[in-house]
Amino acid sequence: NFDFSEDQKLLQKTARDYLDEHCGLDVCRSVLEGGGTHSDALWKGVAEMGWLGAAVSEEHGGAGFGRLELALIALELGRSLAPIPFGPSVYAVTEALMEFGSDAQKKAWLPRLASGELIGTLALSERPGRTGTSQLETTLSGGKLSGTKFPVPDGQVAGLAVVVAKGDGGPTLALVELDKSGVTTTPIESIDPSRPQSRIVFDGASAEPLEGGVGEEAVSHLLDRAAVLTAFEQIGGAERALDVTREFTLGRYAFGRPVASFQAIKHRLADLYAAIQLATSNAYYGAWALSTGDDELGTAACGARVSASEAFDLAGEEIIQMHGGVGYTWEYDCHLFYRRAKLLSLTLGSPGEWRDRLIDRLES
Repeated sequence: NFDFSEDQKLLQKTARDYLDEHCGLDVCRSVLEGGGTHSDALWKGVAEMGWLGAAVSEEHGGAGFGRLELALIALELGRSLAPIPFGPSVYAVTEALMEFGSDAQKKAWLPRLASGELIGTLALSERPGRTGTSQLETTLSGGKLSGTKFPVPDGQVAGLAVVVAKGDGGPTLALVELDKSGVTTTPIESIDPSRPQSRIVFDGASAEPLEGGVGEEAVSHLLDRAAVLTAFEQIGGAERALDVTREFTLGRYAFGRPVASFQAIKHRLADLYAAIQLATSNAYYGAWALSTGDDELGTAACGARVSASEAFDLAGEEIIQMHGGVGYTWEYDCHLFYRRAKLLSLTLGSPGEWRDRLIDRLES
């Protein structure tokens, strides 16, 4: 059964109503144009709603729901293009601690992450291009971390990072406090300034390996979990872009009739709708595997990641094209969707990497 329960759908409606009131597209635009890092008011609001700890147990300060509820929250955050560091903190750092952290590590960090007091980020990439662990140059030895990571999402505001480094036992997930000595964070330019990126240099920074986060399998498992949740955020953005495009083409007239009535526009809207439905099907499968701990999570995550990236990329392009000349202007919101689509499609590795990963897993 890949459907959500009535209680889960009620949670989704509550999330949509809250974001409709507190996170219109003007909030994303204000962060993009204002040069800020995120909407602090929205971050505090989602913390008060309990979303940051949706999947965290009550014992560790969370709401005690589960990954299905978290997936629906991600969908609504994607629809609103929420300019907050939700994904890196919740899909990556919180998940890493819940999956691989020791009891002491969970007790120390999960309550602070769930309350919004602390923001987390995942330091994975070290250069433009592929993000495979075979290319790792960041090293962890004797509790000290050295190397450079970029781009790191929301690095300027994060206080805790899960860093993928080369340790004695292979690729290792390590916790690093970013406000300690040996850590230098520098903002870098990004296609989506509403979700800023950073370069972080570690020079003998103190690091603590996650108890169960050693080995290629652990890193891949974390990325699979984050990919499923990110896919829901991408689908939410794609759905909203389709809604905006449909509304615009129905209201814009040419030759005495709505632009949406022309066959060429109908076909493109239908193609976009089909891409979103395909991505939704794959994401539901991924959410099921994630929530049940099924062995098929690896292949399900790849399918969700690739199809959701393709759908949101297509939506970001079509919203501009079907708005005609005004779609390219700063005043219209089309570029907000295009920016977010391109950014999320490269987070956690490109769709091409995930296609290769899917092929490898199917062959094995």
